[in-house]
Amino acid sequence: MANRHVNAIVVGAGAGGGVVAKELAVNGLSVVLFERGGWPQYDKHINDELISQRTQVLGSAFGPDHLKNPRVRIWEDGFRQVVTPIEGDYGHNAACVGSGTVSYGAMAWRFMPEDFRMRSTYGQVEGSTLEDWPISYEELEPYYEKAEWEVGVSGDDALNPFSPPRKRPQPMPPFENNREGKVLAAACRRLGLHPFPIPMLRNSIPYHGRPACIRNRTCVGFACPVDGKNGTHNTVIPEAMATGNCEVRTHCQVAEVMSDGSGRVTGVKYFNGEDQGEVQTADLVILAASATETARLMLNSTTKLFPHGLGNNNDWVGRNLQGHAYTGAMGLFDFEVTDYAGPGATFGFCDYNHHNPGIVGGGLLCNEFNALPYLFTGSRPPGSASWGKAHKDFQMRNIKRVAALHGPIQEMPNFSARVTVDQKVKDHWGIPVVALSGERHPMDHEHCKWLSARAEEVLKEAGALETWLRVGGRGLSGGQHQAGTARMGNDPKTSVTNRYGQVHGIDNLFVADGSLFVTVGGFNPALSILAIGYWVSDYITTTWKGTGFKS
Repeated sequence: MANRHVNAIVVGAGAGGGVVAKELAVNGLSVVLFERGGWPQYDKHINDELISQRTQVLGSAFGPDHLKNPRVRIWEDGFRQVVTPIEGDYGHNAACVGSGTVSYGAMAWRFMPEDFRMRSTYGQVEGSTLEDWPISYEELEPYYEKAEWEVGVSGDDALNPFSPPRKRPQPMPPFENNREGKVLAAACRRLGLHPFPIPMLRNSIPYHGRPACIRNRTCVGFACPVDGKNGTHNTVIPEAMATGNCEVRTHCQVAEVMSDGSGRVTGVKYFNGEDQGEVQTADLVILAASATETARLMLNSTTKLFPHGLGNNNDWVGRNLQGHAYTGAMGLFDFEVTDYAGPGATFGFCDYNHHNPGIVGGGLLCNEFNALPYLFTGSRPPGSASWGKAHKDFQMRNIKRVAALHGPIQEMPNFSARVTVDQKVKDHWGIPVVALSGERHPMDHEHCKWLSARAEEVLKEAGALETWLRVGGRGLSGGQHQAGTARMGNDPKTSVTNRYGQVHGIDNLFVADGSLFVTVGGFNPALSILAIGYWVSDYITTTWKGTGFKS
């Protein structure tokens, strides 16, 4: 039996897709929400560090299946390497209802006004496609607020002198600093910096019928055992389903977006949980599968009007892949500086996010999420023993005596960092896979060295006996903060969508995930992706008239 025609298909049940499905459903549109994974269950993904963080890839316990979903990494010398989701070069993103919002650290940052006008603030950067967004912080601010209150954020931006303007505070009070946070925040204040509690998509008090966070030490990379961490899987997607207008179709791999002779999309081809090919038709299609998988789907959907992939006649789909180079420093103390109160990260400061001499942008610095025993084996001063008795002795003696301070640097977008598809390597369903190529802009590593030095200053002021830098910014970006591959813009020649996420030349195809980002900011992007989901949805629900869009 053929699937019933619906108003909208949403591909990807993560931050952006979950929001879009809910907004369309509550406004009366019939929706099918496709997710290649299943519903996350804590009991099936217990707090086992070896399955969740063995390669330091966030959330790898939540898929995708490493046997069914290879990718290709193309190195500078042209060598093509097949990689799987449990390898660091994969550019991992989760595969489950909620996607990364199930296992993330749940930081809930708003981008700053400057993050939306980087080109105007800093000028042209050689070798970069740095540009302003076609929307401003002021336009997105109401949607940030909606995300904070509907999904649930704890924090107090009044304590952050660099906070962008807001009309309403966060709905829940901030979390108290753990021991490490208290020690390092005090050092920041002595240096004239401005520490404050990290805003979190976690319940500091019971909220919307779910309990408060229990400060579980095994938080990042895992589901929450009490449902106190807020993602789309336990907030907006259940709301969408409760309307009766949204069907969540799990274990479904979307292969292609279909379109007619005029260029308008008509639905998707997909494989169901039994690997059978099916078709779902719709009036609208919204892609929110991540910056790598959204680009892959567009590139694999070719027509006579778009021979190189939907929206790709100007060769911008898949370009400008960004993520975050994490950078910082570590310090060894002569006392137990950590108490392992979860999730570990409790404070940050934004003194270095913008307006630093000689730096384009900058980055946030925070204390670190808890390093569980296996992950801690990589937390060693240079020259330390990596095996044997000396290694074990360091582990036993110092696991609570090492503190970290780090954060994401704002990367410079560049045209050669990209997603393409590999026609020779196919996934389990025979679909050409993501191929990743290019490198970060060389400026990123220089900026990382600068920000790591600032982190080291704080650790020394806090009393660390020994400090060492952990400098990022080399290689290709992406990972769980992937963005930029279908950037929004006013000019179809240099962007993929308009300011509302509507693909240039295809009025009923939208993008609603981090792919839209022009720049990725110096912050974790989850709250901004939620806000973009609300922004795109608002345009659709206020302009759609059943067969087309109001003029």
